[in-house]
Amino acid sequence: MSNELQNYIPLLMVFGLASFVATMILNTSRLLGPKIRTREKLMPYECGNDPVGSARERFSVKFYLVCLLFILFDIEAIVLIPWAVVYKALADELGNKLFVYGEMMLFVATLFIGYIYVWKKGVFDWSK
Repeated sequence: MSNELQNYIPLLMVFGLASFVATMILNTSRLLGPKIRTREKLMPYECGNDPVGSARERFSVKFYLVCLLFILFDIEAIVLIPWAVVYKALADELGNKLFVYGEMMLFVATLFIGYIYVWKKGVFDWSK
């Protein structure tokens, strides 16, 4: 086995141990836990209130739009933070700090244009 693959053996051991412990905990609770079925325990949980209506109700499209916006800005953070960490090394490697900075500002500007677009479309107006 090559030296590079041997570096991953402790990581694989940790994943294996975590999987084993999780499996054992779930199986132990299933085997040893009480199995008393009551009407209240079989009801779907809805924040302490009795469920009212069908579980198949439609949600407003605004919920999905807010979810998509969250994912969009979450991806921005996922891209922006590592870029900020390697900015100096990347600029030194390419030899042009302004180019590296400009590329990231182009990315942020594109996201900002998308933000302005959804704002103008009224996605953030919950009074409708």
